Amino acid sequence: MQILPLLFAVLLLMLRGEPGLSLTPGSPQDCERRGGFCSPRSCPPGISRIGLCSEQVFCCRSRWYS
Repeated sequence: MQILPLLFAVLLLMLRGEPGLSLTPGSPQDCERRGGFCSPRSCPPGISRIGLCSEQVFCCRSRWYS
């Protein structure tokens, strides 16, 4: 039972480095490379926010993107 907290901590460290889980400002080129597009206000309905193109511009991508 004492191994569970250790496994949880390792899992969190692994997920922290995953691209796409954080919303750090990137560039439009990074957004396009990830299969997304930049949207100035918010992402349209049915489209997920996957990052930032700049401070107020969101990087959006279809939920069905593969």
